[in-house]
Amino acid sequence: MANFYLYVVLSTAGLAFILRRRRTRSRLPLPPGPRKLPLVGNLFDFPATLQWDAYTEWSRKYDSDIIHLSLAGQSLIILSSWQATDDLLQKRSSKYSDRSSFPMLVDLMEYDFNLLVMKYGPKWRSHRRLFNQSFNVTEARKFRPTTLVATRRLLCRLLHNPEDFRKHIEHVTAENIMSVSYGLDLLPDQDPHIALAQKVMKVAGEVATPGSFLVDSIPWLKYVPDWFPGAGFKRKAKAWRELGRQVQEIPFAEVKHAIAAGTARYCFSSQSLHNLAESENPYYTEEHIKAIASVIYMAGSDTTIATTNTFILAMLANPEAQRKAQLEIDSVTGRMRLPDFGDEDNLPYVTALVKEILRWRPVAPIAVPHFLPVEDEYKGFRIPANSIVMGNVSAILHDEVMYPEPNSFKPERFLLDGKLNPEVRDPDSAFGFGRRICPGRHMAISSLWITVASILSVFDITKAVGEDGQIIEPTYEYLSDLISVPAPFKCSFRPRSPELAALIEGTA
Repeated sequence: MANFYLYVVLSTAGLAFILRRRRTRSRLPLPPGPRKLPLVGNLFDFPATLQWDAYTEWSRKYDSDIIHLSLAGQSLIILSSWQATDDLLQKRSSKYSDRSSFPMLVDLMEYDFNLLVMKYGPKWRSHRRLFNQSFNVTEARKFRPTTLVATRRLLCRLLHNPEDFRKHIEHVTAENIMSVSYGLDLLPDQDPHIALAQKVMKVAGEVATPGSFLVDSIPWLKYVPDWFPGAGFKRKAKAWRELGRQVQEIPFAEVKHAIAAGTARYCFSSQSLHNLAESENPYYTEEHIKAIASVIYMAGSDTTIATTNTFILAMLANPEAQRKAQLEIDSVTGRMRLPDFGDEDNLPYVTALVKEILRWRPVAPIAVPHFLPVEDEYKGFRIPANSIVMGNVSAILHDEVMYPEPNSFKPERFLLDGKLNPEVRDPDSAFGFGRRICPGRHMAISSLWITVASILSVFDITKAVGEDGQIIEPTYEYLSDLISVPAPFKCSFRPRSPELAALIEGTA
């Protein structure tokens, strides 16, 4: 009987604790946001395009850098300031480093090999460790010769066929990424590796955009039979799953064949396989190498292409910035040679220009969503457990306090007395946040820097002229996707002198 009374007392106390805790939590409001409808929440408010602009407007409307939406019961948190992302995604990274389940991308398409969407845990940590080990600040420098060769080839292509500059950027970028990842050459035109990577990234961009597939908001839909009316997403997932398998297997098999034949070049895959064979107690497997190589191959290509096109668009809109960069480059090279990585310390304006390219039009205006598995509190608001948490990169990099006149392209904002100003925050938000920040960012920045310096050293980038003699003005519009890419535009690449044109030919 005594035990029974003890059980009742403890149960009552426990229930009281739970109820008190619930009442305490219920007193905390959710972050502000648009009014929610029953059942569907903000499903009909969710923007189909340019989501980052809508999030920024809501942040202004509700005077809050943290916004809450509900998509058919799925809690969505939008962070639109550097302080909010630093407080939560960085300082509380142990809570906020997970990814949501991505029912379409992960459960149905089986893209969980991709480090970007992999759940936080031992598997992610081992993959991340291998990536960081191969592409940290020091190791990334080993791939600079490969990047330099690819950049010189781009100059030659632009010299001989400038009208197809977008095609050249795509090919040479893929050529560089394939060489870094697999040590493989590409065919001059219509290379199957490029075609496959473009298909996979197009699919990933479509699927990873929140709101694209209802199954991401209502996960139980993944159990609907393929033949069921409205289950077309299941049939798409099956076809896209095969693309994911191919993007891992096909180029990796070529690397292993080259190793067996004794013809393999230094690259991430060959070096990692060599280290794996030499290690007595490896922390990774061949599957890790295969997965990471495919991520470099897929993600690195599209983001670099988008950023390079943004650079060209920025030069069309800001010819004065182009002229300043060219004068600085000329003062170092004397127009007698092409710039290389050793010139970086002597080209602060070019470095500032690269920072401004990343800030002005970030390649990922919304960072890949984080996932909060437990309830949290911030600024007096309740952040529900199982919330998807998204950093609004565009809003952060256009903060009017940190970056005055944020919509203007002004490399000078990163300079003070002709040197880089350490007081101005670098646009690191362009690469994500916390433990989920892009591990390939060092190589990406190096690639962009040498591309910018090389092109401006030998070409004037100007607006195209139509057959009627009229200047063709770019729209400066961007396509909305997981990766933000400038809409197609025309321009002209003119060699700055016959001597520089000959220099391109000689270097190539």
